[in-house]
Amino acid sequence: MPHISLEHITKRFGKFVAVDDLNLEIDDRGFITLLGPSGCGKTTTLRMIAGLETPTEGRITIDGDVVFDAAKGINIPPARRDIGFLFQNYALWPHMTVYQNIAFGLENLKWSKADTRKRVDELLALLKIEEFEKRYPSELSGGQQQRVAIARTLAPSPKVLFMDEPLSNLDAKLRQEMRTELKRLHSDTNSTFVYVTHDQLEAMTLSTRVCLMSGGVLQQYDPPLTVYNQPANRFVAEFVGNPTMNFIPADHVSGEGGEAVLRLFGREARFTAREPLAPHGGKLTVGIRPEFLPIAEGGAIQGVAYSTLPSGMETTVKVLADGVMLTSVVFGSVDYAVDEPVRMDVRGDGIVLFDAESGKRVAIGTLAL
Repeated sequence: MPHISLEHITKRFGKFVAVDDLNLEIDDRGFITLLGPSGCGKTTTLRMIAGLETPTEGRITIDGDVVFDAAKGINIPPARRDIGFLFQNYALWPHMTVYQNIAFGLENLKWSKADTRKRVDELLALLKIEEFEKRYPSELSGGQQQRVAIARTLAPSPKVLFMDEPLSNLDAKLRQEMRTELKRLHSDTNSTFVYVTHDQLEAMTLSTRVCLMSGGVLQQYDPPLTVYNQPANRFVAEFVGNPTMNFIPADHVSGEGGEAVLRLFGREARFTAREPLAPHGGKLTVGIRPEFLPIAEGGAIQGVAYSTLPSGMETTVKVLADGVMLTSVVFGSVDYAVDEPVRMDVRGDGIVLFDAESGKRVAIGTLAL
């Protein structure tokens, strides 16, 4: 399986910079998600690796072979990069059966009928669509069509499988089922998957590493739980996580080593960092995940219930405290009347400090109010 390397990749469309000086290493057998809002450059990045888009600058290597180098004028066409591409709309041939759709690429590669039959049978079994072999795409559900599209893409055994938002056309229940199937498929095939999505839940549940982009610039490239628990900046913290992280304005009063005294909610609080803090005398933002802000009798933060959103297994409670809207997640079903007094506490060692001006992470630790 290949290692993919992107070195100083930039893509400009006129004066617009779609991807800006991107450096990325994709490991063998990884499941890498390119995540970010619309227009952040994730699909452009995928298309440049695949050879469907030409970078303005930089160098791309797949499995030790240089497939693009702006300085040397190297640009290997997509057909010779040994990759498979799964599009958002599946792009199945409507006049062909499931078998014919899967076999189509192999026949173009001049595979023998016996080898084609064997390979298609393997994929029909792998994706559990044997019974649909003689059906046409119009006779299949969205999830079944997607499985056929995956089987067709995997048929020639590409080194890398690229997927551009392949689940976006499916309903919520089927999307959840297909996430499970894709993760199992990645394990079964031992392939390298590169996956584009704007859905942070997909990125969290599927990936071995998440490449989070904004405005064409890489914001963080780490395993999903690292991105969630140790966000590099406020953008990452805000984009990943549902409900999103709470952000509370704070002033840095004093401190040295790993201790700092902050002022927030009109009082002083002590922050204890995991590592020594760099000197900081300006404005800060305290980031607290909803699970670290439980509703508790005698809690240090006093507010009023703004809204209660039960979803069965858990309830999201919005609380207005000192002019700041806070979100808490409570396990189980609870309800609070609008404007009912509520107290919250701060727990856990995953409280994050951000520089208020730059948005960069300053420290992670505990907060005592």
